[in-house]
Amino acid sequence: MELGGNITLTGFKEVSKAEMVVVKKMVGSYARKLSDNVPGFEALKVTMKPVHKTEGSEKFELHGSVHFSGDHFESEVVERNLFMGLDSVLQKIASHAMKEAEKQEE
Repeated sequence: MELGGNITLTGFKEVSKAEMVVVKKMVGSYARKLSDNVPGFEALKVTMKPVHKTEGSEKFELHGSVHFSGDHFESEVVERNLFMGLDSVLQKIASHAMKEAEKQEE
């Protein structure tokens, strides 16, 4: 699934519509932050895979990557709460990309 021209979500088919609204808002917010603060921001990709699925309990494996100025950074998280995991992986990606952008400005 593509959101805008530079955001790709993969593996979110099992997520309910209500949860998907929150996922899209979270990813969109981080993408906006990246495009505003990282010169050469090209793409943001997030992949979700449910793992260890048992009745009443499951974990989500989330992979994220950001592409900017010909460089890229990837991060991965396994979390029981989808939103906590998504925030964690996006935060790692955003902070790394912004640090790299600051280094390039110096």
